[in-house]
Amino acid sequence: MGARKREKAEKLKAEKMKVAIAKLRNCPIPARKMRLVADLVRGVEVNKALNILQHNSKEASNRLAILLRSAIANWEAKNEDKNLEDETLVVSMVKVDNAGMLKRIQPAPQGRAHRVRKRSNHTTIIVDSLN
Repeated sequence: MGARKREKAEKLKAEKMKVAIAKLRNCPIPARKMRLVADLVRGVEVNKALNILQHNSKEASNRLAILLRSAIANWEAKNEDKNLEDETLVVSMVKVDNAGMLKRIQPAPQGRAHRVRKRSNHTTIIVDSLN
């Protein structure tokens, strides 16, 4: 029983060596706006994805590009024996979740006030090797 469990654990560890994860927490951009940019790079090869993000005018693209570079660096750190030029890395998953919300008050006419919700998000990128 112990040998099978050890083999299964080693197999899972080998699977994890192929992927690299990077997370961006509490990014002050609404998740809805970040998802618009994330949909552009999901499933795309990393060099092409960086090119897409570099030429996109949205602010979310700058933060996503930095996060993607971090995921690539994490992949390089995990796979020191492999060469980045030989591998074809792909953005296998981009997940954007809602984060906390800053609630502010904006003055309104006749002594009233409106609530302003400043939304933020958590973004996760997973980079995977096709080879």
